[in-house]
Amino acid sequence: MRTVAVVGASLAGLSAARSLRQRGYDGRLVVIGDEAHRPYDRPPLSKEFLAGTVGEADLALERDGEELHAEWLLGTRAVGLDRTRRAIRLADGREVRADGVVVATGAAARTLPGTDGLAGVHVLRTLDDARALRDDLARGGRLVVIGGGFVGAEVASTAYALGLDVTVIEAAPTPLAGPLGRAMGAVVSALHADHGVRLLCGVGVKGLGGEDRVAAVLLEDGRTVPADTVVVGVGARPCVDWLEGSGVALDNGVKCGADGRTSLAAVVAVGDCANWYDPHTGTHRRVEHWTGALERPAAAVAALLAHGATEPGVPRPPYFWSDQYGVKIQFVGQAAGADSVTVEEGSTGDRSFLAVYRRAGRPVAVLGMNQPRLFTRARKQFGTAAS
Repeated sequence: MRTVAVVGASLAGLSAARSLRQRGYDGRLVVIGDEAHRPYDRPPLSKEFLAGTVGEADLALERDGEELHAEWLLGTRAVGLDRTRRAIRLADGREVRADGVVVATGAAARTLPGTDGLAGVHVLRTLDDARALRDDLARGGRLVVIGGGFVGAEVASTAYALGLDVTVIEAAPTPLAGPLGRAMGAVVSALHADHGVRLLCGVGVKGLGGEDRVAAVLLEDGRTVPADTVVVGVGARPCVDWLEGSGVALDNGVKCGADGRTSLAAVVAVGDCANWYDPHTGTHRRVEHWTGALERPAAAVAALLAHGATEPGVPRPPYFWSDQYGVKIQFVGQAAGADSVTVEEGSTGDRSFLAVYRRAGRPVAVLGMNQPRLFTRARKQFGTAAS
């Protein structure tokens, strides 16, 4: 391959670029990113950056002295892939021809319909999003977070520490039931009540009130929640529209094998947009976790450079963490399909425990709250048993 293009300049794209060079690829390397920023770390955006304890320089992912000898095309997005000419079309009219393509275009935050142009309404996905939200939180007052997932919970935790009056609205009966199961989702979400943050569950949002700036969140049950600032945290959609008609199979992102290979030769997918085949479950899964964006590109790059002649290894079980109200939450594996969950160390009442999820007696996931040492040990054992 004379030219490889990495489409996406976040952690997954950077990890792919690093893997290419580490595996001896010495050809032309082009990294395309729709943001104007060089690759940066996203997890601190909802926590330390939002709180003002870290600055933009601290978010940089490139190592001091690191030289990938890449061409960086930033501030322009990919709008199409011509499989016949092996060309990536860019929004600014340019195109990049490449022998190999790494799709790392990630995901974009979902928004509420009809909220465009209303000041004080935010999503949190990018550095620019975090800058705008940080400025609004500095105004103080009442924050309403729509969506009780991990990003919403972290924003609520940060805003609480900054002294704002915080309400979290979750349409599901129990927040975090998807990733953690209902029982443990309820335990983790109880952190809100522990700190005086209101949690309203089982009710949807009808709309927002306000003229030029948001003033309230209107609920479907008729209630109105006053708000000076609103954060919408209702998930993300994979950024794959640009691949329509390219021959790359799309299904909740880019559908690919356990090694990241897509339906189109010499095209692999990594990061939040990749719907990888998971041999643990026999299904495809799109995993939006930092560790996946860091680790999985190595397998995809190996398959790309070997033209698919490599045997895909078994990926490590998905792992993620969250910091809320001073509590570290860590999770590995998959709660879906578990038929039991038992607390094996500590106590849920103390918000310090280690829980193991099992299916037919076999461990399928581990959850830790404020148990980093025990969790690290359990994660190693779990990863060995699951591989």
